[in-house]
This record gives sequence, C-alpha cells and structure tokens, in this order.
Amino acid sequence: WGLFPVITVLSYSKLSPLISLSLSMMFAALFFSVILTIKKKWKEIANVSSFKDILYATFFIGILYYVFYFLGLTKTSPGNASIVALTEVFFSFLLFHVFKKDFIPKAHIFGAILMVLGALVVLYPNIEKPQIGDFFVMAAAFFAPFGNFFQQKARKTTSSEGILFIRCFVSSITIFMLSLLLKVPFSWQHIQDSWWVFIVNGMLILGLSKIFWLEGIHRISVTKAVALESISPLLTLTFAWIFIKTHPTIWQLLAFVPMFFGILLLSKKTDHTIAIELQDK
Repeated sequence: WGLFPVITVLSYSKLSPLISLSLSMMFAALFFSVILTIKKKWKEIANVSSFKDILYATFFIGILYYVFYFLGLTKTSPGNASIVALTEVFFSFLLFHVFKKDFIPKAHIFGAILMVLGALVVLYPNIEKPQIGDFFVMAAAFFAPFGNFFQQKARKTTSSEGILFIRCFVSSITIFMLSLLLKVPFSWQHIQDSWWVFIVNGMLILGLSKIFWLEGIHRISVTKAVALESISPLLTLTFAWIFIKTHPTIWQLLAFVPMFFGILLLSKKTDHTIAIELQDK
C-alpha cells in the first residue's frame, strides 16, 4: 500500500483520476477472478447472506473512499494527503471503540499513538499550507471505517477474494459510468500508454495488498490494523527514494524509533486478547 501515492500520482500524467481509478479497479477485478477460478470459489459469489454487507463495503470504500482520495491527490501534495489520511485512526477509534464499545487494550492505544507520531515525524518536512484536496482526503478517511465494519462482517462467511471481486467489479462500473456522466475527457492512446499503471494497481495495490488487509482485520481489530498501517508513509518515502532517488532525511530515519516501539506495543498480547483466543479454541 505504500506504493499507492507514488503510482497514483504517476498515473495522473496521462489520465484523469476517475478514469485511472475505474480501469485500475477493472484490472483488480480481473486479478481476483483468476484467484477465484484457481481456488474454485465462484460459488461464494452467490452467497446471499453476505451480499448486502459487501455492497455496503463497496459503497463506502470501493466508491466513496477511493473517489475522494483520488480527487484529493489532484488538489493537494502527497505529504499533506498522507498526514490527513492518518485521521482514519481517530475515526476508526470513534466507530469501533466509542460507539460500538469494542474493547481496546491500553498497550494498543499507546502503540497506535506512537505509530501516528512516527508518521508525523516522517511527514513533517513535507507539510504545505492546507489545500482543498486535504478535505477530500479527510472525507475519504471518514468513510473508511464504515466500509471496514461491513467488510469485517462479510469476511465471516465469504473469502477475501470473493468480497474484493464484487467490490472491484461493481466499483469499476459505477466509477466509469460516473466519469461518462461528468464527461471526463480521455483518449485510448493515453490508456495504452498507462497500461503498466493499471497492472500494478490491479495486482498489487488494489489486489494483493487488499487481500492482506481483509485477512488482517478478520483476525485483529480495525483500529489496531489502521494504526499499524501508519507505517505506510515511511514506506512511501522509501519507495520514492528507490524510484526517484530522493535520499531519506534525518526526520525520516528518526521516525523508525517511535514506530518500532509502536509495533511492539500493538503486537503485544494482553490478558484480554489471550482470553478471546482461548474462548475461540
């Protein structure tokens, strides 16, 4: 997922955000269809019991989250977007642990704080004045916990590949129709020139990384998962160093310290989590 801002910004050199997003979703749907075929799991698509939850997840994440995030990246810097996206930790905490009353150990709360602190240390030198795109990214972060809530429910009866196939297939068609409705300009030549972006997005960013994500929130709390995901800005800057030869700053190296301890705290098994594991067994 750390590649997401780098690849997304590169795709804007040729195509509009909505066209780029819809085609990336289409390639992701193709990726998941191959996995479903290999694993012989197509019958899961007819699982009516989880279909409603998958459609809700598609609406909140597959459409609202990605549309706002893609549009946000056209109106703000990647640094600002990464910082604002960290508000997802706060919104997840509100939904799952304030409104739903899910328990979260103190060690995990402190771990989440350290992860966010580490991300802020990484991104501090890249902060620019607030821009309109920051509000789009914040809107995306607000919708994400609702989508994760429904994905978590659907994962109890349907595999990650089945959920993500439906999500990407429906999202790609919806977003493409939206782009046609808004008369977004595009050319087939630009689509052909950007084919590698859609493959990377479809197989890795919207594909493999999302399987890891769903399998993760199937096993741990969403808030803990989102906090662990705060390491992605550091990975994004690492990928930028590799691809565009931008050397890491002292701030970025210092960020390893709070993030290291944050991961240790988030990985710590508390009495509550041990009791749940014993109960499941």
